[in-house]
Amino acid sequence: MKNKILSIVFLLFSFVCFSQKEITWEDLAQVKFSEKFFPAYGESFLYPKFLPPVKALEGKQVIITGYFLNIDPEEKMYILSKGPMSSCFFCGVGGPETAIELQFISKQRFKTDAIVRITGTLKLNADDVEHFNYILTECKGQLIN
Repeated sequence: MKNKILSIVFLLFSFVCFSQKEITWEDLAQVKFSEKFFPAYGESFLYPKFLPPVKALEGKQVIITGYFLNIDPEEKMYILSKGPMSSCFFCGVGGPETAIELQFISKQRFKTDAIVRITGTLKLNADDVEHFNYILTECKGQLIN
C-alpha cells in the first residue's frame, strides 16, 4: 500500500513539474514595445517589455500552433508564425510578437506554410537583435494539416 501511494505521489509530481502548457498567440501579445537605439548597429529596434503573464512562461515547456516558415534550412533558420508567409512579420503585417524563432532538436522537413504544433522551452529575448524576441529551444513538431 505504501509503495502504491508513493507511486501515485511521484506520478502527480512528475505531471505537475514536467507538463507542457498550451499557449496561444494572444498569450504572446502580452508585451509592449518601445524603440531602443543599439549603438553596435547604428539604428533603433523595437525593444520588448514582457508583461507578467509572458514572464511567467519563461523557461517553461510550452505548446503552440502556427504556420511553419522554412526560412533557411541550411542555416537551420525556422520560424513559427501567427500567419502564413504572405502575411507574416517580415511582410509588415504583424509585429515581433507574431513570430517565434525555432531551435529544433533534429532537422525538420515541414514545408513553408504547413500548420504545425510545436513543443519547446520558451526563452524571452530582449537584448540580442540577432534573434527573435521569442525563441523555442529543444523543439519538436507535429504536422496538423
